[in-house]
Amino acid sequence: MVAASPIRFELPDSLLAREPPEKRGLARDQVRLLAADRATGALTHTRFDHIGDFLRAGDCLVFNASRTLPATLKATLPGGGAILIRLARRNEDDTWSALPLSLAEEPWLGDLRGQCLRFGAEGSFSAAVLDRDTLVDRLWRVRFSHAGAGLVECLSRLGQPVRYWYSAAPWDLDFYQTVYASEPGSMEMPSAGRAFSWKLLLDLKRRGIGAAFLVLHAGLSSYLDEDFDAGHPASVEPFRIEAAAAGAINAARLRGGRIIAVGTTVVRALETVSDEAGRVLAESGRTCLRITPSHRLKAVDGLLTGFHEPHASHLDLLSAFLPPARLDALYQAALHEGYLWHEFGDANLIL
Repeated sequence: MVAASPIRFELPDSLLAREPPEKRGLARDQVRLLAADRATGALTHTRFDHIGDFLRAGDCLVFNASRTLPATLKATLPGGGAILIRLARRNEDDTWSALPLSLAEEPWLGDLRGQCLRFGAEGSFSAAVLDRDTLVDRLWRVRFSHAGAGLVECLSRLGQPVRYWYSAAPWDLDFYQTVYASEPGSMEMPSAGRAFSWKLLLDLKRRGIGAAFLVLHAGLSSYLDEDFDAGHPASVEPFRIEAAAAGAINAARLRGGRIIAVGTTVVRALETVSDEAGRVLAESGRTCLRITPSHRLKAVDGLLTGFHEPHASHLDLLSAFLPPARLDALYQAALHEGYLWHEFGDANLIL
């Protein structure tokens, strides 16, 4: 059964961003921006490089500096044949949980227990399949033959970015990175910050708008089953907030600045570690926090995000910022005005 959504709408295929804006003749910071006022519900249609018009000196933007991994690998099975595996997360015991797919990128339901998967023509990079994942039973735990920098090198050489059916082509990994990404670890791009260019970031800094960076390694947003995606609990995702970042966020709040999360991953991380007074603690760990309409936001005043599908759990998170009627009005306006959805699409500022 699909979980109830705070709003209902139909998303036409024409509004799916099938290619990066750079392939549409735009700079990354020239996508559209729909800004929503949390207090009044007023909507403003503009372009992303005008985001500074909605910010003020003393505000603090909080970014996720996780870098996207090429997390899809073609694996050769011991008895012949091949499948794809899509990495979902790295586990604390240094194993990985992965989603097996057919070469047509559809769920693959065969039994992999005890098998050795090999990658690449030479076969020197491999993974032993251990057992099913204890949190998501359609995932399998695997242990790679390489670890650390060696594993990242193998993934970079043999892997491809996670992409979904609406993508027009297998775009290069660079298109799935934010300009400030620094630490490899996300299975999918933390895409809310994709539209920032270095020029725009420097312009905001000159205006007195602060920036802080945390790391949350994003897992998969979909297991390719709409009912399952709607019903499964929030992904378990590792995060780290350094003392310098926590200090910058708390100092901005003390000065009366607003804390604006760049992406739902940042909201989850900050709300996981904040105390009842909204003070952010320097901490690392794993979060499975699922934010719903009843959640009282403690650390975050505003959110920059993309547009989300009708049954996405992200809509529950957005409803912690806007009541259903205003959220529905926002999405109806986005549909009417032809905003584009997904990682290469347009942006939404709720402040």
